[in-house]
Amino acid sequence: MMATDLHHFLVLPVDVPGPARRLAEQLGNIVRAATSGDLGVGWESALPCRRRPANRPCPGRMVVQRTEAPATIRWRCSVCDDEGVISNWAGSPFDLRARQLTVAGAVNEIVISAGVAATLRDLRLLDLDCERLVYRARAHGEGAALLASDEDLDELIGYVAAEANHESNRPRQRRLDAALDALTGAADTD
Repeated sequence: MMATDLHHFLVLPVDVPGPARRLAEQLGNIVRAATSGDLGVGWESALPCRRRPANRPCPGRMVVQRTEAPATIRWRCSVCDDEGVISNWAGSPFDLRARQLTVAGAVNEIVISAGVAATLRDLRLLDLDCERLVYRARAHGEGAALLASDEDLDELIGYVAAEANHESNRPRQRRLDAALDALTGAADTD
C-alpha cells in the first residue's frame, strides 16, 4: 500500500525524473476524481491504472473513496493489487469539492471512449464545474460515462471547441476535434 502526503508532490523541481512526474500527475488526478464525487462513497472512476504488469498496461480503473475525518482519499485498482491512501490534499489545486450547494437537475449519461475521456482530462482551460464534471466520469465498459445536464454538456463543448480552435499541435488538435465530435453527437441525441 502506498501512503502519500500530497504536499510532497505539489511543487516538483524542473529536473525531476519522468517516473516521479507521472506519479505526481496520477496522484493529482486521483484527488480530482475523489473530490468530484460524493463523500464516503467508493466508486470506479474512468482513470486508468498506471501499472504495467508483464510490461503491458493494466486494464484496471481507479476506485476512489474520500473520507471526512481524517481527510484521506483511499484508492485502489479494480484489477491489480495497486492501492494507497492520500493525505493533505484538502485545499490543494487538485481539490474539486463544491464550495457551495447547487440545485441538482436532470442529468444524462453520455458514454465516451477512453481516448475521449483522456483528452477531456488533458484540457487546460476548464472552470471548476467542468473540471469536476470531467473527473466525475465513471468507468463504463472500455470507455467512460459522463453524467451531465444539458447545460453542463453545452458548457463543456464550448471549452473543448475553444481549445481545439487555438491548438497548433496537429495530433492534439485531432484528439480535441474527436472529443468535440463525440460530445456534440451526444448533445444532438438528447
